[in-house]
Amino acid sequence: MVPTSRLVKAAALLFIAAPRTVLGFAPRTRAYSRSVTSMMAIVDEVKDEMIKSMKAKDQVTLNTVRLIRSSFANAQIELKTDKLSDDQAITALKKMAKMRKESITMFAENGAADRAADEQAELEVIERWLPEAVSEDTVREWVQDAIAEAGPDNMGKIMGALMKKHRSEVDGGVAQKIMKEELAKLK
Repeated sequence: MVPTSRLVKAAALLFIAAPRTVLGFAPRTRAYSRSVTSMMAIVDEVKDEMIKSMKAKDQVTLNTVRLIRSSFANAQIELKTDKLSDDQAITALKKMAKMRKESITMFAENGAADRAADEQAELEVIERWLPEAVSEDTVREWVQDAIAEAGPDNMGKIMGALMKKHRSEVDGGVAQKIMKEELAKLK
């Protein structure tokens, strides 16, 4: 029989040598992430990124991650929940990304290229946790299916049919632009 102290030492060595994250879980990939991530929720990943950016003294990332965490806190209050799910966090991130995109176009139109560049840098940090965007060809197919389902007469019904099936996958602005193009082809 092996003494207990040897078993404890062997177990400790195996635990230390095993791949793990801060929480002790082995890393895995997330289907909608751009990089290899751990089993942590997006909220936890953002918190870890804040610590990394503090250590690296990366002010752009740090400031953006602080804004993201603030947005998550506001969403928690709004949704009356203790912790956001990944879907809820992605919704908050999409709102932030949309605001940044609108700001970039507004600043670019008014000649404030430096501010537009700042907003673009923030957008790039936010997009780290957003799912990959689907191609325009895929959206075009979905729009054509929605037109066939709802008929070409009512744009609201077409968008409703499209968003009912693909709300989390498609950007509404892109879908609306493609829908107008497809409807123009039919007339």
